[in-house]
Order: sequence, then structure tokens, then C-alpha cells
Amino acid sequence: MSEVTCKGIFLICFITVFAIRFYFARLVKQNKVVDGRVSALENLLLFLTFLGMFILPLVGVFTPWFEFAAYDLPDWTGWLGTVVFIFAIGLFWRSHTDLGQNWSASLEVRENHALIETGLYQYIRHPMYAAFWLWGIAQVLLLHNWISGLSYLVSFLPMYLLRVPQEEQMMIDTFGQQYLEYTTRTGRVIPKILFTLSRFLSFSKE
Repeated sequence: MSEVTCKGIFLICFITVFAIRFYFARLVKQNKVVDGRVSALENLLLFLTFLGMFILPLVGVFTPWFEFAAYDLPDWTGWLGTVVFIFAIGLFWRSHTDLGQNWSASLEVRENHALIETGLYQYIRHPMYAAFWLWGIAQVLLLHNWISGLSYLVSFLPMYLLRVPQEEQMMIDTFGQQYLEYTTRTGRVIPKILFTLSRFLSFSKE
């Protein structure tokens, strides 16, 4: 797959992700926040993530500024990156759909917030973050550049390490024992194999 084709596919997937985010952001806009825990550090890390997921890749796609940092990958990696990005988009969309009015872009609990344990959330607690990791991998495979290609993975890692423990503590504070029991059945971004297998077998018997 040519470099131009890889960049074109990346842009299409990129626009699709932001269209999904924009749509769901409008849906929850009027849902009142009752507990917000956004810190200055998180805002800084969000800004760095924004650079890695938005600014740097677009600079790499539309300008020659980062050409000095280009690297070569086999042609088949472009197809692999396409598949990974499409899977990330599906995971991203389904995560928003399963959360519905409970979704927030920041550390917030909304009015009438419910603990979602269905759909993707019966297997993993953070499918949206799983989608972000897949997006980062796809970006590496589609944008063959040490700066624009790796920027998302590098910038998202500190945000993930900060956000997830804080988010889970907020859920514990909100839902207590219910959330603690939920964590025993689910993985963070990768399903717990034995629990998932038992669920599958139970469904097969019905």
C-alpha cells in the first residue's frame, strides 16, 4: 500500500472517529454533571494527548515538515493498520452507544448516572481506552514516521496511567461494592479470559 493511500485511509478513519465523538458529545451536553474531578495535571495531559492524536498526525499528513523522521514498513502493514483502525472505530462507537447518557470526556459523574454492565462493558471496564490504544497502533502502521506515527501512543500513555486509577476510584466512590464486584468479573482493556469463556458457554447452553 502506497504512502498516499495510507494517509488517505488514516484521514477517513480520523474524521469518522471525530464525527462519532461530536455526535455523542451533543447528546450528553444537557445532562448535568454532579461530580467533577478534573485536575490541572489532567488538563495538561489532555493537551499533550490532543497534540499526539490531532495536531502532529495532521501536520505529518499535510506537510513535509517531518519527512526527516520517516521510516519504511512492508506494504502489508498498511492493510493491517486499516483493519486495526476499523476495529478501533467499531469499538469506539459501541462504547459510546453502551454508555449512552453516562458518557463524559472528563472525570465526571452525571445526574442519574448508572453503572453499565452490558454490551462491551460486561467484558472490559474501559473499551473506549482499548479503542484509543488500537487507534495508536493503527497510526504507527499507517503514518510511517517517528513523530506523526508514534505521537499518539507516546502522548496517550501518561494520560491513561493517570486517568484510569482516578476514574475507577470515582466509580468506587459512586457505586461502592457494586463496582468492586464488577471489577472482579472484568478486565480493564482486555477481557478476563476465564470469565469471558464461562459467559460464552452459559449462553451456548441456553
